[in-house]
Amino acid sequence: MFSYRPVQEIDIPLICQFPQSEEELFFLYPKASYPLTFDQLKKAIDQRTDSTVVLWNRSVVGFANFYICDPGSKCAIGNVVVAPTARARGVGRYLVETMVQLAFAKHMAKEVQISCFNQNVASLLLYSRLGFLPVSVEERIDKQGNRVALIQMKLSGGNH
Repeated sequence: MFSYRPVQEIDIPLICQFPQSEEELFFLYPKASYPLTFDQLKKAIDQRTDSTVVLWNRSVVGFANFYICDPGSKCAIGNVVVAPTARARGVGRYLVETMVQLAFAKHMAKEVQISCFNQNVASLLLYSRLGFLPVSVEERIDKQGNRVALIQMKLSGGNH
């Protein structure tokens, strides 16, 4: 049903349309300014590894990458986003499972990390269902100046 491949430059304008609000963009890329632009996303892609898209009927419907990747040690998944029209259809699950597989198989990681803001309930529940466990909470400030919690989660190789 779904497939994946490395991101291509032609995908970037479409991915930039996925975040539907300043809050959604904050969840996936806190340093970016809304709306997400080609240059902002290209910069993130250039600084990260394994930028990956999910395809559904040959259309790009999901995106993620690693912002940390220490082969043999750990990988940290970031910039996770699903197209609005494809949400609640299993794309997020497939995307995160794909990134976990890349971390363990390609990079021989012993653990995979993922972070999620407390307001992002759908993602918190998904990551928990996939076996990620919370390990710490960091205080952050959102774009409106409100205190929010960034929940750090991890999945160990033995749990996968």
